[in-house]
Amino acid sequence: MFCETFDELDALPLDFTPAEYRVKWATLPWESNEAYALRRAVFCVEQGIFVGDDRDEIDGHAKLLVALSCIAGVPEQVVGTVRIHETQPRTWLGSRLAVHAAFRSHGKLGSTLIRLAVSSAHALGCDTFLAHVQRQNVPLFRRLHWQTVAEETLFGRPHDLMEADLAHYPPCFTPESGFVTSSRGRS
Repeated sequence: MFCETFDELDALPLDFTPAEYRVKWATLPWESNEAYALRRAVFCVEQGIFVGDDRDEIDGHAKLLVALSCIAGVPEQVVGTVRIHETQPRTWLGSRLAVHAAFRSHGKLGSTLIRLAVSSAHALGCDTFLAHVQRQNVPLFRRLHWQTVAEETLFGRPHDLMEADLAHYPPCFTPESGFVTSSRGRS
């Protein structure tokens, strides 16, 4: 079937799921811009944790990671993000893990973002990797070889301070290229 006009093309149903996702450090301005927009959508609009914007002083020096949906291997959209930063020598913290609501059941985006976050910090000399994890996400982190160090309340919500078992996260020395994951399974 051929379309005579662009209006007809827009009316065609779309039943497309990206076959793969690339998870990497953000290296281009559009990747960072979309990652910050995704964080606002998740943490400000969906969860109501922050008003207006979730950015803070940490964003000035943190490494920003993104999960990109790909069409024919070409990145199309930021569908997940997390940031990491060194809090003291050899101790790193991950925060602001977010996956777009429409992509939470596609691939293993959350776990792949976590894997690259810890593995890339490990390559930079990390001895301890921590994260403040919202209570509903603790089971995912436990499956990924994290353990609770402390229970706490942040932004009025229950969190666990968790630590990654670095033995399960070999160093990744190419975080700008990152990892590729398929659309099968759940994150």
